[in-house]
Amino acid sequence: MGIKSFLKDLLKKRRKMGLDELEIKFTLPLLNISGRFTPNAAEKMASWELYVELITRISVAELKDNEGILREALNSLYAIFQVTRDILKKYGPEIATPRKEGEYSFGKLAVIILNHKLRPFLTKWHPLLQEYEAKRPPDVSIKEHEERWEKNDEMRKELKDLRKLLSEYAKILAQAAGVEFFLKDEDQFYSKERRNNDQVQQD
Repeated sequence: MGIKSFLKDLLKKRRKMGLDELEIKFTLPLLNISGRFTPNAAEKMASWELYVELITRISVAELKDNEGILREALNSLYAIFQVTRDILKKYGPEIATPRKEGEYSFGKLAVIILNHKLRPFLTKWHPLLQEYEAKRPPDVSIKEHEERWEKNDEMRKELKDLRKLLSEYAKILAQAAGVEFFLKDEDQFYSKERRNNDQVQQD
């Protein structure tokens, strides 16, 4: 038996035993996602590729208050949009085959995240930020100009909410790919650091 046949048989056995079945639950505007995702071999590879892209970008990595630049965050989200489409085209119909009711394919889940969360965020904030950026005086830095923007806090709050969703999405992709979710230790570090900073300020 060749290695390819062995892996296919192993995947079938794992699926029969329910070892690769993942529970999914997201709440999006006007849409609740709840069901199961049992990835095939192509979906595992696609999950790994998208997972790596997500956890190494500002879109999921922590963007603390008053740090980073909003334009860079938007550019990162645009890149995720393009990367997701490239992955969908690369692996083709095999990662978007129809499933039973309540079951999701990689393709269906990816398109839902793009169209119901990423696209609305980008459609709202790109023109608003672009209009404000055009008003920046030559002697003012990009970061300083953004900090003066009246919508800075609002956008950062929505960006933070989007990050939480994408982080949950990345966790599902990590599980589908069969790898560790690398950001959990980083999140714990930032939470501890934030608590320590708050304690210092109180003292």
